[in-house]
Amino acid sequence: MFNHPVLVYVQIFHKETTNLLTGIIAFIIVIAVCVIVHEYGHYITARLLGVQVHEFAFGMGPAILQHKAKNNMLWSWRVFPVGGFCRLAGMNEDKEGETVIPGQGFNEQPAWKRFLILLNGSAFNVLLAVVLMALFLWGHGTLNMDSTQIGEIMPGFPAEQAGLRVGDEILKVNGTASAKWREMSELIRTESTKNPSLTLTVKRGEDTLTLSVNVPNNEQYGRPMLGVSPSYVRFGFVQACRRSLGYTYRMSLMMLQGLAEFVMGRQEADVTGPVGIASMSGRAMQSGFWGFLTFISIIALNLGILNLFPIPALDGGRLLFVLLEIITRRKLPEKVENWIHTAGFVVLISLMILVTCKDVYNLFFTH
Repeated sequence: MFNHPVLVYVQIFHKETTNLLTGIIAFIIVIAVCVIVHEYGHYITARLLGVQVHEFAFGMGPAILQHKAKNNMLWSWRVFPVGGFCRLAGMNEDKEGETVIPGQGFNEQPAWKRFLILLNGSAFNVLLAVVLMALFLWGHGTLNMDSTQIGEIMPGFPAEQAGLRVGDEILKVNGTASAKWREMSELIRTESTKNPSLTLTVKRGEDTLTLSVNVPNNEQYGRPMLGVSPSYVRFGFVQACRRSLGYTYRMSLMMLQGLAEFVMGRQEADVTGPVGIASMSGRAMQSGFWGFLTFISIIALNLGILNLFPIPALDGGRLLFVLLEIITRRKLPEKVENWIHTAGFVVLISLMILVTCKDVYNLFFTH
């Protein structure tokens, strides 16, 4: 069928516009959820510790709707639905007409209270990551790497030709037992490299079968491929929470190890700014609800951990000053600390602009 160039251009433009809109919407949702949860961590900790809160805002920019609570705290909804903020009394952010109740200002509090208030923004992000991953493991499930049960047979691959079925459990490869998926996969790869003809011991229901299968090197993948993938497993709520904690811990370690490798010059850093995150957010949303949920979990964990780095203008930088105060029992003058945070903020914004320019270039010129 003949496609007129204008029609082809319109189709491409429509697709790119749709992808762009999806990315923007997804980015707004991701940032709104992660930032609001982060700011709520600061807010609820401050309230529990008796610190006055001037305002909790949903979004940024001019206010479009405001409500003053009985404690004179202002709840506001702002025009740009990107994130939000929590404005504590006594942090040099007091507006004209606002009064700080004696003894309830942030800077009047003992160091341990200020430490907890600053820490719990990131702590709530990590908690959000744990909760979302637990929901994923409970409601959707994940690949069962603790079993050798087959969840899918790839058409045209040796597994289909040998008569393997979904639900079969591969017990042995050439007589060597394997209890977990990675062990079994490695055995197949190792044994088929020696000799493509393999003997598999397979459990099917109550029966145990012996099947012969030829697994040559697959040119497309560059290695021997049986053509099977693991089954899915869903966990009970308690087990899902436990596994989610383990996953979050391992992911955090991987992030910190990656950062250490970068600092020591052993690997390059793959830094992504708002444009890159928006692009990834759009792809995650297009993958479906559960894929988008896990993406939010990953971003929340990243935000929580990165915000604890001892960099001026971040919570981690402020935490460092509080720790130094606890150790030395001397508080840095507010003017000096504010100057350091301002300088750090300028550096961070400059870096963000550079990363955003890189993301824009990659988006339009590397595809």
